[in-house]
Amino acid sequence: MTRHPHLDPSPFLLEGGPVGVLLIHGFTGSPPEMRLVGDYLHARGMTVYAPLLPGHGTTVEEMNRCRWTDWAQHVERAFADLRARCRTVFVGGLSMGSLLTLYLAARHPDLPGAVLYSPATLVADRLIYLTPIAKHFISRRPKSPEKDLADPQADLRIWSYEEYPVRAAHELLKLIYHVRRRLSRVTCPLLIFYGTRDRAIHPRSAFYTYERVRSTEKELVVLHNSGHCLTVDAEWVTVAEKTWAFLQAHLP
Repeated sequence: MTRHPHLDPSPFLLEGGPVGVLLIHGFTGSPPEMRLVGDYLHARGMTVYAPLLPGHGTTVEEMNRCRWTDWAQHVERAFADLRARCRTVFVGGLSMGSLLTLYLAARHPDLPGAVLYSPATLVADRLIYLTPIAKHFISRRPKSPEKDLADPQADLRIWSYEEYPVRAAHELLKLIYHVRRRLSRVTCPLLIFYGTRDRAIHPRSAFYTYERVRSTEKELVVLHNSGHCLTVDAEWVTVAEKTWAFLQAHLP
């Protein structure tokens, strides 16, 4: 995953009808990783907005200056803006974006539905638990060169930092703890996706989330040919189709 020059990490808004979908990208990523699903939903009449989270799409140094509350406040504003534009608004997010989706769902019990792509409530990299101390000694560390994506072209659809910002990773850990404590407040209908090739989140993460939310309507979809960024991987069409069907089924 890298800063592919053919991709623009800027936010995108796809004007459509009165049903809106807020799509939130992941940690160190950017809106292009939500573009395929966004285009699919927009082609079927929905208004789609994918914001760029603070510190993303710029430099690792800038991201290290951000706090998790900056990301949370940003999605709150984006959600409010889309609600002002659309009659009904759903939310979906990838990885850290799914944490921010859960954050919104816990705060807005009237949310008609939410979609979690590779929810990062439990992460695979245990080094994140060292970031409260490590951030005082190192500002960044290399990402693993090993990819978990099934489609060899999938990486070309992702604009992401090539290194992990360590101080920002501590903020991610704070967000994880914050969201875990509030999973019982999530009551809206949920659709959760997990790819068995995923090496970024813990294999139990999606199941952990499914078991702890209080939503009476919830579905967990397990994909066997997708890695962490399943919104751009080999089964992205399946992801988009199931997302569309879920949103249609939960329109007021």
